[in-house]
Amino acid sequence: MTSVVISIRIPPELKREMDKLRGEINWSEEIREFIKRRIEEERKRKALERFIGIVKTLPEAPRGAAKNLVRGDRDSH
Repeated sequence: MTSVVISIRIPPELKREMDKLRGEINWSEEIREFIKRRIEEERKRKALERFIGIVKTLPEAPRGAAKNLVRGDRDSH
């Protein structure tokens, strides 16, 4: 798998804190995993927005429809 290099700017004090934990934390892997999770969250958010948009276009159920469906289900057993 080929990979690309990206760079970011962070405050010097944050870099010093990262350096203190260098032997304990693989920062490259941490950042890769964060980016993957963040992309997945955004995909889910967009999918939910599309779903909500579709639901809003559906006609409203008649009043009492849920009650009648539940009652019908109970009576069928």
